Amino acid sequence: MSGVLLDDTAHSAWMASETNECQGLTLELPLNIFRLAEIMYSGRLIMLSEQGENYLKGIYELQSQGGKVSTSLLSERLGVSSASVTEMLQRLADDEMVDYTPYKGVALTSEGQRQALRIIRRHRLWELFLVEVLRFTWDEIHDEAERLEHIMSERLEERIDAVLGHPRFDPHGHGIPSSDGLISSESHPLLADAVAGSTVAVVRVSDENPEILQYLSKLGIGIGTPIDIAERISFDGSLRVRVGSNEHFVSEKLAKHVSVVTTAPGAMKGASDGG
Repeated sequence: MSGVLLDDTAHSAWMASETNECQGLTLELPLNIFRLAEIMYSGRLIMLSEQGENYLKGIYELQSQGGKVSTSLLSERLGVSSASVTEMLQRLADDEMVDYTPYKGVALTSEGQRQALRIIRRHRLWELFLVEVLRFTWDEIHDEAERLEHIMSERLEERIDAVLGHPRFDPHGHGIPSSDGLISSESHPLLADAVAGSTVAVVRVSDENPEILQYLSKLGIGIGTPIDIAERISFDGSLRVRVGSNEHFVSEKLAKHVSVVTTAPGAMKGASDGG
């Protein structure tokens, strides 16, 4: 494999890698385009681009919702053309990161899943670090973490994990994969399905739209917040809720972005389903 000389940063990453069998190889592309993904198997060194990492992460998140992932779903999630998706999936299949058959969808291989969880771990550690240490609000951190996750060394990852106390969840309640690829797979009901008269606590919130997070903050709702379900409005699925001493109406659309656990079923008096 022909290539370029490594700069100091790349050289340090290279020498720190556990893939000693490959130290006789050189990299074909500069570090700012491709970086070591610390993968070595079958005698081959695989380098993942930032784009490739985003594809693996996107496939994992869609795959977690069940079954193989279609190219159209992946195209919509990543905001790229179907032709671009097909081209990248073929590359990832060549690198044994995914199982891909045209028109039949794509699924991660075991190695592809390992790499997806690695980048998700770094993303969510960065999100928590931005909130806990740098005092960002939970609606500001997603895009920042998207950039930072691709430039995080293993040493920095370990240090941030230790500083944060080896956390299990990010600021939105999503599980942080462990260093060996384990992640909480607990499923929770949605606030939209909460029963009138119950009290629930927020355990997870979708981070796809910062406006959702901003609005929830205005309502005083965050991870761990107890919510009393005073009334369900049957004709549109909205909820009348109490958060502390304040009462709010929550639309069904918003409530579908919030996952909860029931802490007191039927605990409130006078609650009802309204029409």
